[in-house]
Amino acid sequence: MPTVAVVTLILATLIIAAAALGLTRVIIHLSAVAKTLDALDGGVQVIVAKTATVKPVVTSVNASLKPVRDFAESI
Repeated sequence: MPTVAVVTLILATLIIAAAALGLTRVIIHLSAVAKTLDALDGGVQVIVAKTATVKPVVTSVNASLKPVRDFAESI
């Protein structure tokens, strides 16, 4: 095999190995991000459950303030 072909094969191997290493690191980072997002999703579900009672309370407060709003609009 000519020397140029050997050098080309070695360079191609090095480039492919570097790309594989980079992609492996990306996979590891994405895996860590996925675990964090799973934990965050659980926290968001807790927040949703704890704030679920806000809508009926707001509706009740708005109903209680209707006379005040009607009076303010009449002024």
